[in-house]
Amino acid sequence: VQLQASGGGLGQAGGSLRLSCAASGRTFSGYHMGWFRQAPGKEREFVAAISWNGGRAYYADSVKGRFTISRDNAKNTVYLQMNSLKPEDTAIYYCAATARATYYTGRGYDYWGQGTQVTVSS
Repeated sequence: VQLQASGGGLGQAGGSLRLSCAASGRTFSGYHMGWFRQAPGKEREFVAAISWNGGRAYYADSVKGRFTISRDNAKNTVYLQMNSLKPEDTAIYYCAATARATYYTGRGYDYWGQGTQVTVSS
């Protein structure tokens, strides 16, 4: 499956951004989806994950209550709504896909998008 992330940009602290990730190539609904991010000088970290049918969602503690992951299988797209942005949310955000049951742990993702930059100013 091919993944294309978009929607990044410059946001202000306290503001909102929404990321999208469009999938193609294979049956989107056959995959659990995740969002990850990598800040400069830091390792990539898990942000959020959603099950194949959208029935379950999981979040990193750092974004819980501020970010919401969702998906539209009819549009082959997964979203990340980011509210109450903080400067520490600045990173490149990646979407990823897996069919593995470990998706909620942030491990075992097989397909990755190219990333979209999010910069939050204070």
